[in-house]
Amino acid sequence: MTVTVKIEKNVYGGDGLCRLGDGRVCFVPGAFVGETVKAEIVEQKKRYVKARLVEMLETEGVRAAPEPRLPSAETAGRIGLVYAPVTYETELKIKQDQLENFLWKVAHCVVPLKVVGAPQTLGYRNKVVYHTERQNGKWVLGYRAEPEHRVVDMPQDPLACEAINAALPTIRSGVFSLLTQGARAVRQSAKAADNVTVRWTAIDGVKWWLGDPPQGLELHERADGRTFRVPGDGFFQVNPMVGDMLARAVREAYAAGAAVAPHVLDLYCGVGVFGLCCLQGAAQGGEQPRLVGVESGRGAVAAAKRNAEAMGVKANFFCERVGASLGRIKVGARHTVIVDPPRGGMEPNVPGWLANRPAQRLVYVSCDPATLVRDLETLSKKYEIRDVTLFDMFPRTARFETLVVMEKKLPVSAGGAGA
Repeated sequence: MTVTVKIEKNVYGGDGLCRLGDGRVCFVPGAFVGETVKAEIVEQKKRYVKARLVEMLETEGVRAAPEPRLPSAETAGRIGLVYAPVTYETELKIKQDQLENFLWKVAHCVVPLKVVGAPQTLGYRNKVVYHTERQNGKWVLGYRAEPEHRVVDMPQDPLACEAINAALPTIRSGVFSLLTQGARAVRQSAKAADNVTVRWTAIDGVKWWLGDPPQGLELHERADGRTFRVPGDGFFQVNPMVGDMLARAVREAYAAGAAVAPHVLDLYCGVGVFGLCCLQGAAQGGEQPRLVGVESGRGAVAAAKRNAEAMGVKANFFCERVGASLGRIKVGARHTVIVDPPRGGMEPNVPGWLANRPAQRLVYVSCDPATLVRDLETLSKKYEIRDVTLFDMFPRTARFETLVVMEKKLPVSAGGAGA
């Protein structure tokens, strides 16, 4: 069945949303806000349908000229580059609308929202993870496509930085040699590993490995003018330019409230980036602020301790799951709490616990707006959202980072006035 529809908006993930005559929501990948398209319905559910874009009938000028470095629009969408066909201004506006819609569900009002775009929309990633697959008698290396999970071969990568692209021919040759030559055990191990990780830093150059990283591998990343040691399998923002702006914004958010909340509790702290950026050189009236970090990755905690020592910051980092250590974490009224959880958000027991602590300020860094809103629904009962900034960490893809700064709500007296 083919229908003609007008796209109302793009939902998180990139699909165009419209409504059919019977009121059902229809999702059309590859169609964008304001466009009128012809689409073929390919999947029907009780409350929504999915459709395939067949023909563009009218557009609102949101489309960009084809970018030579990008694959076709269809292939780009299948490997996650859902906003490749549109102008960057359109992409930022779509993402802003998505975040505002998410926040409306929590705040029930228009939350002031700033948007920080990326200096580069392509060639920005300093880390990529590829997969291998044998197709038509030969091996390929690239990204897995949705929904069929087949690997799209990537001799050059439009998202990877220049240094990684320059090294790709050598990397591909090395991977294919491991898959096809030498002892059988080596070939079988290479096939079982599947994922190929490539990382670049200005200090270390390009490093790559098949499967797990070499034991003891440590890289050196930069953020907010500081150098951080990061284990090979450790997390660090993949867009150095936007990551630098985010780290600086967290430090400035802390500094704005440091007079009342000088001590930092850094939850899901990784290698200590945010807490250490905030506290290196910080002192309030002679008082030395304290930093405590909690992180479940053993290698990351070891690196955080080395980073603190190198920066001259007195800090305590603990290797524990945040949700399993709440009884041992001390939070006072003069604390700023920084949380930077993985994409799944905070563990279920953490938001309620945190909402009932006396910390005056809370800084939440999120890479997924859906889990951010889920956590904010609990936190906003005791905290007021003061500032929200969208950082476009992943241009041309559906994802982005969000920085939310919150302050403890004032207690309400019996007469209803703030105390």
